[in-house]
Amino acid sequence: MLFHNTEILYLFQQFYFSVPQNSIDIFFRNQVILLPVLLLYAKTERILIMKFSQDLQETMKYLNNELHTDRNFDVVYRVLTIGGKNACLYFIDGFTKDDTLLKLLQALSSIQADRMPKDAHSFSKQYLPYGEIGLIHESSEMVLQLLSGVSCLFIDGYDACLTIDCRTYPARGVSEPEKDKVMRGSRDGFVETLVFNTALIRRRIRDPKLSIEIMTAGESSHTDIAICYMENRVDQKLLSTIKKRIRDLEVDALTMNQESLAECLFPYKWFNPFPKFKFSERPDSSAASLLEGNIVILVDTSPSAMILPSSVFDIIEEADDYYFPPITGTYLRLTRMTISALSLFLTPTWLMFMQNTELIPDWLAFIRLSDPYNVPLIWQLLILEFAIDGLRLAAINTPSMLTTPLSVIAGIVLGEYSVKSGWFNSETMLYMAFVTIANYSQSSFELGYALKFMRVILLLLTAVFDVWGYITGFVIAVCAIVFNKTIAGKSYIYPIIPFSWKELKKRFFRGRLPVIPESQNVKR
Repeated sequence: MLFHNTEILYLFQQFYFSVPQNSIDIFFRNQVILLPVLLLYAKTERILIMKFSQDLQETMKYLNNELHTDRNFDVVYRVLTIGGKNACLYFIDGFTKDDTLLKLLQALSSIQADRMPKDAHSFSKQYLPYGEIGLIHESSEMVLQLLSGVSCLFIDGYDACLTIDCRTYPARGVSEPEKDKVMRGSRDGFVETLVFNTALIRRRIRDPKLSIEIMTAGESSHTDIAICYMENRVDQKLLSTIKKRIRDLEVDALTMNQESLAECLFPYKWFNPFPKFKFSERPDSSAASLLEGNIVILVDTSPSAMILPSSVFDIIEEADDYYFPPITGTYLRLTRMTISALSLFLTPTWLMFMQNTELIPDWLAFIRLSDPYNVPLIWQLLILEFAIDGLRLAAINTPSMLTTPLSVIAGIVLGEYSVKSGWFNSETMLYMAFVTIANYSQSSFELGYALKFMRVILLLLTAVFDVWGYITGFVIAVCAIVFNKTIAGKSYIYPIIPFSWKELKKRFFRGRLPVIPESQNVKR
């Protein structure tokens, strides 16, 4: 097992952060024993870095032991002869395009012994016409590539591994997302395969300034993370911060893909429920955000994009605002904002009026209770808040064939009979039904639950402290929005704070598509 200077440096870094400082000083005083200690540490901690030798049998013995080919049925190795030399091909069953690999093997088997190049680099140039070919000299990188689906070829007499990227992943079609549906527009959506998602963005932005950088995170998972941005429009300071935070991640795996990454990127102010990121499963929305100067992060195995920085206006905004004419888009946007605000304040305001009926103006006299109540109104509202979430969870776990009949049964039992039994008043059911439907007027689950949490706090404060509780809850909800910050450290409600009338008009009113001046077109 041979080590290079870079590998010794890597071992020393691992060793330095795991051994007490006084021990490090002792080793530095006697540098002769430092390298043997590092090698012993590598063996103990299973940090195995091997430089491939020209002996194929030695390489196969090491890899079969490291990959546990006797136990892992899906790690396949095939011994063959290429140009009169022994060779071995490693690949993961299910990750390889069989037809491509078959054609390559047929071509390799026809090579004559007298035409074999002297080194792996020359061999790859002469006999591997496939597009994605690489050379690897270290075992750690080779194992990672293999477990990612790349086929690895070893030939006796060559001290490098030839990687052949003919992998394929199980993937579903790029159909329209269930959550981010639109009334008009494209019907494709992100899937769980990272390469497909980057292709959907490239298809919409054919500009060399679009950069897509790949990074990995997770000691065990080595999850691929793609950072997409427009080089001439992105906030370079924010981009550098995001890259540094991803590089410095010390996690075993991104188990919940994007949510795990979001918690690692922004661990601050977890108590504020309003979302710091916008998630979208639509490539058109992601492409539009890139053109606005935002950063889009794609995580392998996740069918959604994380867009940052995102203000509350970015999160409320939807693709339908732009797939219709300006006046229709403006109407849809203002309607969505109004309904979201009503979903937060409707039931607390009604409860406050019911506790202080003398405050109800004459033109709102019809909101009074028509029947006496048996259960206090605050308990009716809280029970319905949690019952609706229970129904939502039940709908997710209900088999599709039973969804319709169970929905009818739930509607009859929980609607009509809950009122007749005396548990709920009809007015309480009406307002909670509106709030439930209003939560679906915008596509962000995170924003919907943030409004729900603020609404519950408002209800509790109003029930306990009456009018002053309602005012306090209102102030808390407003402060949670106003004092929230984006990941870039900017205002969550820009352009209200700091105020910009020009940008504020764009947030509330959908304008026409901007036209590039003729002078800029000439420069291009």
